[in-house]
Amino acid sequence: MRTRSILLILGIVLMTAFVALNLEEFNRLSSLSLGFASVQAPLAMIMLMALAVALLIFLLFSAYAKSAYLIENRRTSRELKTQRELADKAESSRFTELHHYLAAESHAMADREALGAQRLDERLVRLQADLESRIEESGNTLAAYIGELEDRLENAAGAPVIEAEANRLR
Repeated sequence: MRTRSILLILGIVLMTAFVALNLEEFNRLSSLSLGFASVQAPLAMIMLMALAVALLIFLLFSAYAKSAYLIENRRTSRELKTQRELADKAESSRFTELHHYLAAESHAMADREALGAQRLDERLVRLQADLESRIEESGNTLAAYIGELEDRLENAAGAPVIEAEANRLR
């Protein structure tokens, strides 16, 4: 319990004990003026009832304030829960959006890579064809030079030297 509650209960107990010990004095009649009339009533008992009414009003007000606080606290808690759920959904949707974006970028990158690989293959095929044609040209040119040299050697030295030279080259 809180200190305030303990002090309130202690005050009520002490007041009750005081009234119980002095009950005769609390019930003694006194002449009281109400302004427009005079009445005979126990003053202490009237003061005690006023104190009890003030205490009751204080307790009711305290209970009302506490219940209003609890209601406001619950409402705020529900609003916070709703906001937290909205934030979680927004975060989830951002993650989903990021996932879709990364998947699209991954597919686009794979497509670019496949296109680059296809272009590279085409270029390699062209280079290979070009290289083969150049090798064939070189072979033809070399064969033509060899043929020309053979013709020169045949014309200059005769046929036996050419045959010996051809056999040596083979």
